[in-house]
Amino acid sequence: ARRALRGPGRAGDPRAGFRGPAAEPGPAVPQGLIRAARKSGQLNLSGRSLSEVPQHVWRINLDTPEEAHQNLSFGAADRWWEQTDLTKLILASNKLQCLSEDVKLLPALTVLDVHDNQLTSLPSALGELENLQKLDVSHNKLKSVPEELMQLSHLKSLLLHHNELSCLPDGFGQLVSLEELDLSNNHLTDIPTSFALLINLVRLNLACNQLKDLPADISAMKSLRQLDCTKNYLETVPSKLATMASLEQLYLRKNKLRSLPEFPSCKLLKELHAGENQIEILNAENLKHLNSLSVLELRDNKIKSVPDEITLLQKLERLDLANNDISRLPYTLGNLPQLKFLALEGNPLRTIRRDLLQKGTQELLKYLRSKIQDDVTRPNEEPPVTAMTLPSESRINMHAITSLKLLEYSEKQAAVIPDEMFNAVRSNPVTTVNFSKNQLNEIPPRIVELKDSVCDVNLGFNKISSISLELCMLHKLTHLDIRFVTCVGLPFALTYFHAFLNQPSVTEKYKQQVRLAVMKGLASVMKRFLGMLSCFLKTPHHHPAKEAQTKKS
Repeated sequence: ARRALRGPGRAGDPRAGFRGPAAEPGPAVPQGLIRAARKSGQLNLSGRSLSEVPQHVWRINLDTPEEAHQNLSFGAADRWWEQTDLTKLILASNKLQCLSEDVKLLPALTVLDVHDNQLTSLPSALGELENLQKLDVSHNKLKSVPEELMQLSHLKSLLLHHNELSCLPDGFGQLVSLEELDLSNNHLTDIPTSFALLINLVRLNLACNQLKDLPADISAMKSLRQLDCTKNYLETVPSKLATMASLEQLYLRKNKLRSLPEFPSCKLLKELHAGENQIEILNAENLKHLNSLSVLELRDNKIKSVPDEITLLQKLERLDLANNDISRLPYTLGNLPQLKFLALEGNPLRTIRRDLLQKGTQELLKYLRSKIQDDVTRPNEEPPVTAMTLPSESRINMHAITSLKLLEYSEKQAAVIPDEMFNAVRSNPVTTVNFSKNQLNEIPPRIVELKDSVCDVNLGFNKISSISLELCMLHKLTHLDIRFVTCVGLPFALTYFHAFLNQPSVTEKYKQQVRLAVMKGLASVMKRFLGMLSCFLKTPHHHPAKEAQTKKS
């Protein structure tokens, strides 16, 4: 009977008879959270399936709280009038499609987190939150950023990743206090030049966009320590990027880079990630200034050789060269004191057995150190062919081509120069060619492919009968060695040189150099001929009359 008088849902409530009519069902936000937020200045409403933010949340510091009408206690814990302005509001992981302009009723906010919702736009009233320092609107469906957002002069962290942004306001440079900016996983095709004004920016994430280039003005960000441009369409990196003295981490993975820039000023760079590009050449200039580098990641490229200068990276701890076209390694790599991880799988290495690669980094480094002395005492010895040697590279010294600019195929007793020798040069300009001490009957026709770079050619000790027109097309040639070649047709072939040297574009100094080189060859031929004649004359014969006639001749 007592329960019936109390009414349903009021069992055990001694004050039930003194209350008025039943109120409407309360909002999705418990009053207990609201009360706690008034005391702490922080309100976390994440993961509550909210489709909109209740009005009393926006008015939390304006309206008189409900407990003021019910609680007449003056205890220290119940002083509702001593509330704190809301400074942190978390609305993450809900179902919000828009934010009310009433957000401006919370002017004390320093942190606003609305990530992981369904927002398609942001209210312009955000620009009135002059105390806001962190704004997280990531993982939404934003297509644009309101211009008013650029008024947040105290904003330090702006997270816009995983949205649908295709462009940014030109006034981005007004966010002068910004230290962290994440724009990854959007549809951006370019970056405003005003980014150069973000001189306090420390971390910039541009990964997973559609950028084809970076503005050179980005180098003006003198405080930038981390730059992530992973997975874009970059074909080059602006040279001014190398002047960013504060840069510590640079991510260029999954682009279309064919080469790396030089880094003369990046003395603090600790991590360089450039895997999954189209890099073919790793030059000494790319490495020699990186004294602080601890991580170098270049996997899945087309690198053919590793320069000896890599040993200058004395602080290197991780080196990833997997899945490239590297056939040889400098043995001095084993002397890097801090190296703890070395990845080489997927390369056509000629000097390292497959089973050795599987034994781990320390065993591999130990092997490289053991081979240093052998490499010094036998520098020209061709390494043995292993199971990992590509057939087309079994006779090619890629290290000599890329580092020494030398194409060498000497002392092979070969009648022709294999095509794979010229194929190996590809985009690597060589200045010296040594095909001496073979059985060549003619000048290799494909030598004309080197006309833009080669200046020194050694064809000595062969069976070349004439100097063909191909050799005359090497317009940078300054030294030609044709000692001890047969050269029966040499005088006739010199007409090619005569025609070539009479061209207006050929300088007098160059004419003299070529004439001197050819005359040296003629001198060696004449010397050989005279030697043969002398031997013939000294040989005893059984025909006195003919011998006398020969001597007379």
